[in-house]
Amino acid sequence: MPPDVAATREMVVVPNLGIAVVRQYERGVVFRLGKLRAVREPGMRFMIPLVDRMRKVGMRTVTMPIQSQQIITRDNVSIGVAAVAYYRRVDPVKSIVEIENVHAAINQIAQTTVRNVVGQSMLDQVLSETEKINESIKDLLDRTTERWGVLVEFVELKDIELPQTMQRAMARQAEAEREKRAKIIAAEGEALSAGRLAEAADVIAAHPIALQLRNLQILSEIAVEKNSTIVFPAQFMDSVRALSSFVGQENATR
Repeated sequence: MPPDVAATREMVVVPNLGIAVVRQYERGVVFRLGKLRAVREPGMRFMIPLVDRMRKVGMRTVTMPIQSQQIITRDNVSIGVAAVAYYRRVDPVKSIVEIENVHAAINQIAQTTVRNVVGQSMLDQVLSETEKINESIKDLLDRTTERWGVLVEFVELKDIELPQTMQRAMARQAEAEREKRAKIIAAEGEALSAGRLAEAADVIAAHPIALQLRNLQILSEIAVEKNSTIVFPAQFMDSVRALSSFVGQENATR
């Protein structure tokens, strides 16, 4: 919506016929022979014909889009930024007396403020600290529009356009970061596994029978999946030694 159309809808001049109806969301500012007379509340209001003149001022919140503009950030990256601002009049007298077209003025000052705040920030800050930038823009606008009787409720950056080359570079950076994290996790897993294996080796060295129990467990797991005969040299040699010991004992008893 063009600024002049929005301003016309929010501020209506009532002909001086001596009677006017002020809606609930409006306030009527009465001028008598060009001089400020009073602010009329909602309802049916009477005036002096041909002497008083009322200007109705809308008090509802106005949505004002801030068109996209090319901005160079502090690290020399050109980006397109579009935003939206929400404001409302809190002082109907100031919004008429202090400035000619409050909507057009806020639109222009909002574009300038967005360009200044974003231009003083790094690209990473614009992408990751959007809420902080929104608050900074709002505070600057609010200090400027206060003397116009306008309260800026909040400002939001709604669209940030990056160059294609920058998008590809950021994609490669994100992919490299993911590969880095994957390698670190794999290395941590290997280190943890090596530590556990060392502890297991110490336990087996202190209790040799644990190795035999582990071998039997492995045999049991293999037998479930594959129907085959598996001979372990360790068990075979133990059996040979046991048989030799048995034969030796029998010969000694004879």
